[in-house]
Amino acid sequence: MIRFVDATKIYSNGVVGLKNVTVKIDKGEFVFIIGASGSGKSTFLKLIMHEETPTEGEVYVNGYSVHNMPKSEVPYLRRSLGIVFQDFRLLPNKTAYDNVAFAMQIVEALPREIRRQVPLALGLVGLSKKAKAYPSQLSGGEQQRVALARALVNNPAVLIADEPTGNLDPKTSMEIMELLDEINQRGTTVIVATHEKSIVDAMKKRVITLDRGELISDVKKGSYTNED
Repeated sequence: MIRFVDATKIYSNGVVGLKNVTVKIDKGEFVFIIGASGSGKSTFLKLIMHEETPTEGEVYVNGYSVHNMPKSEVPYLRRSLGIVFQDFRLLPNKTAYDNVAFAMQIVEALPREIRRQVPLALGLVGLSKKAKAYPSQLSGGEQQRVALARALVNNPAVLIADEPTGNLDPKTSMEIMELLDEINQRGTTVIVATHEKSIVDAMKKRVITLDRGELISDVKKGSYTNED
């Protein structure tokens, strides 16, 4: 599903984002990417999304060679990915329904597909009754659920969540993580970059730890410190 082969990313200012990272993530896995600020978590995700390309080495995602991908293929790669951010990134002038529908409109889905899929996605995240609400009328946790529904509505093979609980309280954070776990159990590969120690320790998933761009540990049922 995702494979890094000796992937190195050095930015134009000389900062090393990743250094000789080799790792494989299989279809259907749930993986945490952890590490201190500046450890390379964001670079790791950006290479998967083709927001950046490796300076050296190779990156494969969903059958695409991201390291030498023609521009014409990038939209197809991104359609196979669902992405959730810390700051939700909802359109404030659109309802929950319209925010989710927008993700389908971008990929030129047929109106009847949108009418069918959007309620299913909102139902999956428990927001069927909030379809007509605007982001300002929703709590932080509800806004993140809308963002999740938007990321899932096109049935991506991989869901990438970059600090998805960073702006949420502990209880709501755990609810979002349980939702991600449920999505994973339906077959979607889930990759979560986080610094939330309590969540990583509670979930007992695969944990990949980065430090100054290097992969320093990869534990199947890990914790934040990987001492168990």
